Amino acid sequence: MNFPSTLNLAENEIQPGWWFVFRGNRILVKTVESGPLIPFGADITELDLKPLRILPMGPLNGHPCFSAELPADRPAPPGMAYEELRPLFGRLDNEMFWLAGRSFQIINWDRTHQYCGRCGFEAEYKTDEYAKQCPRCGHIHYPNASPAIIVAVRKSKQILLARPGRRPAGWYSVLAGFVELGETLEACVAREVREEVGLEIKNIRYFGSQSWPFPNSLMIGFTAEYAGGEIQIDNREILDAAWFSASELPQVPGKISIASRLIDWFAENYK
Repeated sequence: MNFPSTLNLAENEIQPGWWFVFRGNRILVKTVESGPLIPFGADITELDLKPLRILPMGPLNGHPCFSAELPADRPAPPGMAYEELRPLFGRLDNEMFWLAGRSFQIINWDRTHQYCGRCGFEAEYKTDEYAKQCPRCGHIHYPNASPAIIVAVRKSKQILLARPGRRPAGWYSVLAGFVELGETLEACVAREVREEVGLEIKNIRYFGSQSWPFPNSLMIGFTAEYAGGEIQIDNREILDAAWFSASELPQVPGKISIASRLIDWFAENYK
C-alpha cells in the first residue's frame, strides 16, 4: 500500500472504504463476536461523528483507506468501541493492525503540525504531494519517523537483557535508543550499549527493521558481540541488566515487537 500523492481530498474521493478513526490514542473498532474489526463502509460522517480531520491513506485491495480524528467528547456509535491500539495486536487482522499504526502516525503528524515551525503561520495541505506547506514562508514539512536502534548483544551462548525503569520487575528486553543528529546507526548502537550498561561491543550487524507507531519510531535492529567491560547500569533508564542463556530467559516482549524477533533469533541459534 502506497501513500496517495496528495493530502487534498475532493468530495467525490470520500467513497466506501476502510476507516481508521481515532479519538486521542484510541481507535474506533466494530465489536463483533469473532473479534474487533476496522469499520468499512460509507463516509464515517454518516454516523454523525463530526471528525476534526479526514486524511487519505491510499487504496487497499481496490478500496480507499482513510484516517480520521474525532473530538475528545465524541461517544462511540452503537456496536462500536474505542480501544488502545497496542492490545489489538493478534486480535485484529495483521495487515489491518499495521495499517492502523500507520494511520495513527499520520493523524498524530497532522495534529502536531497545524502551524509552521519556522514562522508560526497556519500550514496548508500541499496539492501535489503528501506534505504541508506554509503559505507565508514556503516551509514544507513531510510526515516523518524517529529512527531508533535496538540491539541483541551476545557473549558466547548468552544474551544481554536489561530491565527499563518503566517496566515491572522480572521483565527484560534487549537495549534500544534513539539516533542522535550526525550519528551513524552503528555509532548509535555502540553508544547506547556503553551509556546504559558500560560495555564495549564489536561485529555490529544489521538484523532487520520495524515501524513502531507508539508514537512514530522506525526501529532498526542489530546484533553485536561482547568486546569487553563489566555491566554497570546507568540507574536512570536501566534498573538491571544481566547475561541470560537460551534455556533461562526471563519474561520478554511479546511477538508484536522486533525485540521478540531478536531474542527468538538468539534462542534458536545459541541453545
